[in-house]
Amino acid sequence: MATENYMSLDAVTAADIAALGISEEASDQLHRQLAGILEIHGAGTSQTWQSISKHLLTPELPFSLHQMMYYGCYKHFGPDPPAWLPRPDGANMTNVGKLLEEHGKEFLGLKYVDPISSFLDFQEFSVSNPEVYWKTLFVKMGIRFSTPPECILREDPAEPGGIWLPSATSNPANNCLTLSDQRTLDDVAVIWRDEGDDELPLNKMSIKELRASVWLVAHAIETLKLEKGSAIAIDMPMNCNSVVIYLAIVLAGYVVVSIADSFAPAEISARLKISNAKAIFTQDVIVRGGRELPLYSRVVDAQSPIAIVVPSRGCSISKTLRDNDISWQSFLERANDSTEVEFIAVEKPTKAFTNILFSSGTTGEPKAIPWTVATPFKAAADGWCHMDIRKGDVIAWPTNLGWMMGPWLVYASLLNGASIALYNGSPLASGFAKFVQDAKVTMLGVIPSIVRAWKTANSTASFDWSTIRCYASTGEASNVDEYLWLMSRAQYKPVIEYCGGTEIGGGFATGSLLQNQSLAAFSTPAMGCSLFILGDDGFPIPQNQPGTGELALGSLMFGASSSLLNADHYSVYFKDMPVWNGKVLRRHGDLFERTSKGNYRAHGRADDTMNLGGIKVSSVEIERICNAVCPDILETAAIGVPPSGGGPERLVVAVVLKDSDKPLLDSSSMAKIFNSALQKKLNPLFKVSEIIPLSSLPRTATNKVMRRVLREQFSQSDQNSKL
Repeated sequence: MATENYMSLDAVTAADIAALGISEEASDQLHRQLAGILEIHGAGTSQTWQSISKHLLTPELPFSLHQMMYYGCYKHFGPDPPAWLPRPDGANMTNVGKLLEEHGKEFLGLKYVDPISSFLDFQEFSVSNPEVYWKTLFVKMGIRFSTPPECILREDPAEPGGIWLPSATSNPANNCLTLSDQRTLDDVAVIWRDEGDDELPLNKMSIKELRASVWLVAHAIETLKLEKGSAIAIDMPMNCNSVVIYLAIVLAGYVVVSIADSFAPAEISARLKISNAKAIFTQDVIVRGGRELPLYSRVVDAQSPIAIVVPSRGCSISKTLRDNDISWQSFLERANDSTEVEFIAVEKPTKAFTNILFSSGTTGEPKAIPWTVATPFKAAADGWCHMDIRKGDVIAWPTNLGWMMGPWLVYASLLNGASIALYNGSPLASGFAKFVQDAKVTMLGVIPSIVRAWKTANSTASFDWSTIRCYASTGEASNVDEYLWLMSRAQYKPVIEYCGGTEIGGGFATGSLLQNQSLAAFSTPAMGCSLFILGDDGFPIPQNQPGTGELALGSLMFGASSSLLNADHYSVYFKDMPVWNGKVLRRHGDLFERTSKGNYRAHGRADDTMNLGGIKVSSVEIERICNAVCPDILETAAIGVPPSGGGPERLVVAVVLKDSDKPLLDSSSMAKIFNSALQKKLNPLFKVSEIIPLSSLPRTATNKVMRRVLREQFSQSDQNSKL
């Protein structure tokens, strides 16, 4: 933290405040407020910051003042200073707080004190007593099973992850549409706005309208005459139509294949083949910033099966379709006789697939990870417990159905009685910031690169985000200063850091509104999850000790994957892992730190997979493309390097030439060549930040490239360059 650049608060004068561009009169008033706070709480306590952030700072004041107050307050505090602290009255009103007030003594006995004091005991209870915990949570969330489970968890030596909800049947999409105490026909299900319509009223869809739309699409899907359980792909932006289509596919007993709308044809084709998709829903074009970006043509180039093509806006499609493809209007007309006729949900066993998502492995081929009937309930439970999502909330998170946060957003919102807020356009510009204001968003999900763009362009200025109760952040490592800025936009509402994976169905490390929240840190394992940091000997270090190492997870996690379509699940996640208390641990692969204050911090991938812009990608995939751009290149090594100040990983590529005496093109020219190839063949969001020429790559005795050594060298070099 950059505390060394700031003075302690008791040394700050009115003139120091005025030097930040604040009027003399306002500076005097702010200084008097500060003096009053320091008199009560002292110059450097968490209560000092709590009072300053609540009573002194506002979004309209220069961010430089926010920095002066935060860094000055915590100048001598030490690691993990809290940027937000729970208050007892607020904690008791959260979902978990209410649950603990009702069941705390029943669950924890004499150990129970209050929701804040007893939170960690409750988290441990959720791991050690899954039968009681999950049964209680399903009741609180209103989850319905057409056939109740025999039990919550049955342990089986042949299934390291256990057998969850044996004999139960359910349909998560039907749960999203079922009326209850938490959901009426008139409740708003989806709120949206198209880019360019920023001055127009919001569009809204009620639960009644959502049900009718989903039923109609489900009836139309039946006219395709696909075998039940077939895979149907979606390659669309995250909009109201794609949400309806997603729910309809699951409701009708088929399996969604999630494909990000940014993928090139080769990546689309690979995912269609791996999943054996029988049809695909797509859009003619994507409209961004007044430009039309191709989508349907990429699906055609991927040689997709039959495509149902949705117009980007209005009722007509601007493209000529292949002979067997179907326009959205023609597709819906197939079910005209079933308008507003309820589609009877297909109830499926807990282990049945509902969604196939993809996560890059280290082989160059994306891992195909099935979500089962149970996985959506894990996603929604995380939202209920950690983001405190409840009836009446409005949830916005710029994402796509091709990434796990897309389905997560659907289930975490609708299963908890909240509304989904969707902006059909770029989240980087002021139009999105205005949408957050107009939709009265209460939980805003972000990734750090979006926050950085907002801060750089000041695109949130003048918009009122006071309805936000909390933020959530996932996908990349966050930066302390940028997230201090983010909190300042909404009167210092907390940021719930959230780390998980497609194969988890949600998070394993996160935050809680019942705990102090420090910037860029996780305060707790997720409910029902246990974390282990492996020492140099390959075994977990003591749970209560600080340390850094490869992260492993407790094997019994509700909703986590138990199979892969194109790899051996046991080999990927359990083979050669240590046994702890009689149970084999589950491999994850992130490098994690447990701090002296008991928080957790992520330090990127421990293996050869990196995280670029919230997208996990293997070094092998990037190197395969970089190796082919120039005949002079012998080999490359792609490394994700976190900046010295924290934040998302930068892509650094080491290059070895066939002729070591031949000069490499200048770095900027080579970076442009790499970027062009990566963005065309892999993902348009990837960008090489630095080229490092080397005479050879470091290797093990078995000739494997030691990318971890390169990562350490590049990280150290980056730090030294800033000294």
